Amino acid sequence: MSTPIPQIKSPWRTLALLLGFGFLYAPILILVFYSFNESRLVTVWSGFSIKWYFELFRDKQMMDGVMLSLTIGVMTATMAVIIGTMAAFVLTRVGSFKGETGFAFLITAPMVMPEVITGLALLLLFVSLSDTFGWPAQRGVMTIWIAHVTFTAAYVTVIIRSRLRELDQSIEEAAQDLGATPIKVFFLITLPSIAPAIAAGWLLGFTLSVDDLVITSFVSGPNATTLPMVVFSSVRLGVSPKINALATLIILVVSMATFITWWLMAKAEQRRKQEMAMVAKAN
Repeated sequence: MSTPIPQIKSPWRTLALLLGFGFLYAPILILVFYSFNESRLVTVWSGFSIKWYFELFRDKQMMDGVMLSLTIGVMTATMAVIIGTMAAFVLTRVGSFKGETGFAFLITAPMVMPEVITGLALLLLFVSLSDTFGWPAQRGVMTIWIAHVTFTAAYVTVIIRSRLRELDQSIEEAAQDLGATPIKVFFLITLPSIAPAIAAGWLLGFTLSVDDLVITSFVSGPNATTLPMVVFSSVRLGVSPKINALATLIILVVSMATFITWWLMAKAEQRRKQEMAMVAKAN
């Protein structure tokens, strides 16, 4: 039996860890702190106040941008998960086929393509379609949604594909040998097994969609202004305390969603381990 290597506690390691976390999260904490500042100047503290949160909810343009971004984000993440799951399944469960390498490259190409190039290419595509077929009549929610699905599906595909590669295919083969159809095997065995990856891909797709500015600027229209576009246009005139309040609320919502997702995934993993232990004990 090999002797375990003793862990050496070094103060430098702790210092490096604290510096790393400070570099990442200190600006966020400062932003949250100044969201409760009474002064209109975001860098001058003049007292505690929550008035900027009320001002935020009274800003119709900001609230319209929030609702539009959330709507497009949900639609984008859902469609990206559907496309990404199908693409990942083809790449991992379907045997080798002609053009497999090209298919995998085209699926993941949007990940490494500069956003400016992607946005310009999609703009030219929509203009050409409008001139040739009359659709889309104008750029708006639909064109933003298509553009966001184009690049978010690549990230979702990579996540779900990695999960599918780790699964033991003998379980799926055993189910088929017992008479289950491929569709039934997918929904009863494969889909529950990759559910954590699907959830992670959905959250990532939603985040990327809500956060995108460059591509959206190319494919949006005058009646479709997302939250990043509203924030960017307002920041150019000076940072408003309402932006700090909005960012604080976004941080709160994202943190809660992340914690809930982590808790559900941990419970599911714990349940799976208990079931496997019971099966091993029965055998």
